[in-house]
Amino acid sequence: MYLHLIRSINDPEHPLSLEELNVVEQLRVNVVDHENSVSVAFTPTIPHCSMATLIGLSIKVKLLRSLPARFKVDVHITPGTHASENAVNKQLADKERVAAALENSHLLEVVNQCLSERL
Repeated sequence: MYLHLIRSINDPEHPLSLEELNVVEQLRVNVVDHENSVSVAFTPTIPHCSMATLIGLSIKVKLLRSLPARFKVDVHITPGTHASENAVNKQLADKERVAAALENSHLLEVVNQCLSERL
């Protein structure tokens, strides 16, 4: 459930989607409708993936744009799959840092490219 919203997000470094790279999988998407929460754990392709924060930000933005405002969206790295897991998770959980990132026009452009439909 809800994987359909994020499966086609483009990887920022590869011409493949996050689902094609097994970065997002249905079993790591948890929805508790009566609690208004969606949690997504994503698995970067390598333990030192420099794009992990950008991937997480793209997932978070897609869900925030697609779901009703009542949902609390939690996006984090699958435990034990990235060298900087705690730092990335802290950034993605910080509303002010996410908002500041999206005010950066270059970063927003990259996120929008990740979210755009491939031809």
